[in-house]
Amino acid sequence: MIDYESLRLVWWLILGVLLIGFAIMDGFDFGIAALLRVLGRNDEERRVLLETVEPVWEGNQVWFILAGGAVFAAWPFVYAIAFSGLYPAMFLLLAAFILRPVGFGYRNKLADPRWRSAWDWALTASGLVPILIFGVAFGNLFLGLPFRLDAEMRMTCAGGFFDLLTPFALLTGLISIAMLLAHGASYAAFKADVSLAERAGKVARSASLVFLVLYLLAGAVLAFGLPGYAIVSPIHGDAPSNPLLKQVVMQGRWFAGYAAHPLFWFAPALALAAAVGNLVMIAAKKYFAAFLASSLVCAGTILSAGFALFPFLMPSSLDPNSSLTVWDASSSQRTLGIMLVVVIVFLPIVLAYTGWVYRVLRGRVTFEHIKHHLGY
Repeated sequence: MIDYESLRLVWWLILGVLLIGFAIMDGFDFGIAALLRVLGRNDEERRVLLETVEPVWEGNQVWFILAGGAVFAAWPFVYAIAFSGLYPAMFLLLAAFILRPVGFGYRNKLADPRWRSAWDWALTASGLVPILIFGVAFGNLFLGLPFRLDAEMRMTCAGGFFDLLTPFALLTGLISIAMLLAHGASYAAFKADVSLAERAGKVARSASLVFLVLYLLAGAVLAFGLPGYAIVSPIHGDAPSNPLLKQVVMQGRWFAGYAAHPLFWFAPALALAAAVGNLVMIAAKKYFAAFLASSLVCAGTILSAGFALFPFLMPSSLDPNSSLTVWDASSSQRTLGIMLVVVIVFLPIVLAYTGWVYRVLRGRVTFEHIKHHLGY
């Protein structure tokens, strides 16, 4: 049986894998939706773009459900604070999630151009809003969220939605937008009608360049501008969860973990190299390779943020000692062990089914497909 400390670390890694899966699989359909009116200049082009993601978006969203379920079961303190202290942001996110299937379902009910244009804008918002919220959320983790826990583990939250929109959080929100617009445009260049590929490639190239600049800027801010959190009391990785049994100070920089674990540098190197690779592959019109590169950008970016935060999951700006970490915010050892068995059994099934679906749906979505096979 795996010891408690190792189980916590394994579940931290599993959470990272699920977040990466969500960013890659759901990220490109968010990007397609956000770019719908940029890449599609008429109704026919927009229908082609939508058809590249309509058959798969529900399956892609399984990754979000898995990640949310993992947080709920493995890190209950994190789940409780995120859904209580960040309720307005979560409500806006869920509203965008609801708007997307409604947009897919109702857009083509009427041929009126005004009707379809209105739903196109709704779909654009349903893609852009989640991208921004997820990026802002990651930025606020580095700033610390305004919550504290009392001696009886009761939570108190302060601040409102607009308090989350600080300059650094908006910077990370822009990074998220640039990253997933490049990802969505790369997917469109690979999957949509060939007449749209060059236009999508130009958007992907521009977004990748913006990502490179903003990602480096955020790294500089974290390295030289924002103070990091540090645990200065002994860490008992096998002790029962209790976030208040530690002492945390704000000192040093967020990249302190990179000095202790040099392999962490692989993550930002991957993000930067993959972004450059995306530019190179787009220029060479190797669109599938460009899409793979943008997927690696997503993986490297999330890993670099997770490694910088480690071992913190949710720092507190009101009371640093209330900050939630890998070692003191988890469920019991038995719960983590049972869930690990479930993941070992079912995650390969999800991966196999996902691979089969994309194999069946391989090939470009063409204007001929839209006209003859879908009856538009």
